[in-house]
Amino acid sequence: MRIATWNVNSLKARLSRVEEWLSYAKPDVLCMQETKLADTAFPHMAFEALGYEVAHHGDGRWNGVAICSRVGIDDVVNGFASGLDADRDTRLVTANCGGVSVTSVYVPNGRSLEDEHYQYKLAWLATLEEHLSAVTAPDRPVAVCGDFNVAPEGRDVWDESKFVGTTHTSEPERQALAKLEKWGLHDAFREHYPDDGLYTYWDYRAGDFHEHRGMRIDLLLLSAPLAGAVEWALVDRNARKGKLPSDHAPLFVDVALP
Repeated sequence: MRIATWNVNSLKARLSRVEEWLSYAKPDVLCMQETKLADTAFPHMAFEALGYEVAHHGDGRWNGVAICSRVGIDDVVNGFASGLDADRDTRLVTANCGGVSVTSVYVPNGRSLEDEHYQYKLAWLATLEEHLSAVTAPDRPVAVCGDFNVAPEGRDVWDESKFVGTTHTSEPERQALAKLEKWGLHDAFREHYPDDGLYTYWDYRAGDFHEHRGMRIDLLLLSAPLAGAVEWALVDRNARKGKLPSDHAPLFVDVALP
């Protein structure tokens, strides 16, 4: 099974790029973030033409997440599981795809360490762990995919000295992510590629992509049954090039399911 994640930064603006990528990359499951579409505006027919069913959770503002699957999709949960504090935004959707519990997440940015949005981000990550415990278990096939807005380590940003006192690299954020992994998830891409300078996001400004000033904030967190079966992983930098790209590149892993 090929499992992918991609912050598309507006599906309306990037639909042709997503269709092109699906046509050649052929993931079995694609998690998207920042669709910026309401559920009623989602272009289901375009995805159905490529063989994908879609679960989308969006309100047409700045967020919006989706799971696209060509291996079936059911047991859809929009937002956090019943009984947990409701998410005030449309930032996660969970579904069963071909026997794998898949969650597409768009973690809050945090804005600044002094902003209330930063505390919201930390609380959101803690609730995500509760959500996973409510809908699945770490001994099952689980994939939590998306834009986490956290660079797990210093090697995951182009120059950590440029991020001192900012979000994405603060210790509480990294601890919150580590706690989520301790629940039973593995950073699948990093386990296969320990090198520095491997990024998934480059700001549009100041030629950051061409200068390779990036961050690795898009992650595929897999439970042990999946992480132990990963055969290949890739950040598709080519999808960050060309006309009207997202500022993120798609990331995917190939898992040998039994």
